[in-house]
Amino acid sequence: MPERPAGSYGASVGKTAGVALYLSAMIIVVVGVDVLFFKHWFWERLMVNVGIVLVFTAFYLRFVKGA
Repeated sequence: MPERPAGSYGASVGKTAGVALYLSAMIIVVVGVDVLFFKHWFWERLMVNVGIVLVFTAFYLRFVKGA
């Protein structure tokens, strides 16, 4: 059985937990904006939700994934 490098499992678990927290934050922001501002406007809500997801994706690709 091949040996794993020291600390590889912990790093993997930490990264997975970080991604889960990041996705949770994105979901909380999307739902919060929906409920607070765009409850009765479908197309505006859809456009803002897409924009929020794009901003979170750009931030993730620029700062989080590179670390």
